Amino acid sequence: QVQVGESGGGLVQPGGSLRLSCSASGIISGAMGWYRQAPGKERELVALITRGGVTNYAESVKGRFTISRDNARNTVYLQMNSLKPEDTAIYYCKADDERSGLWYAYWGQGTQVTVSS
Repeated sequence: QVQVGESGGGLVQPGGSLRLSCSASGIISGAMGWYRQAPGKERELVALITRGGVTNYAESVKGRFTISRDNARNTVYLQMNSLKPEDTAIYYCKADDERSGLWYAYWGQGTQVTVSS
C-alpha cells in the first residue's frame, strides 16, 4: 500500500505565493497530480505530470501555477504564484501506480490553502 502525504498549505494574501509538496512512500509509475475542492464544489483537477514530465493544467491556473516532479524522491510539487481568493480550497495529491497490470489511485489527506486579505 502506497502512502501519499501533502504539505505546504496555509494562509496567504492575494497575489502571494505558496509551494505545495507531496511525497509518496514508494515508486510511482504513473502520473502524479494536484486536485482541489472548495466548499460546496466538486473536486477538480489543478495540474498533473507524468513520470516523463508531460504536464497538464486547468485553464484557471495556467501561467500562475507550475507542477514539477522529482522521481528519485517520489515527490511532486506545485508552485502557486499570483494567488487569488478563488484558489482557496483543500488541495489533494493523487498518485497513479501500476502493479501487476492493474492501476491504483492513491490520495493524500489534503492540505488547506486559504487566499485572503
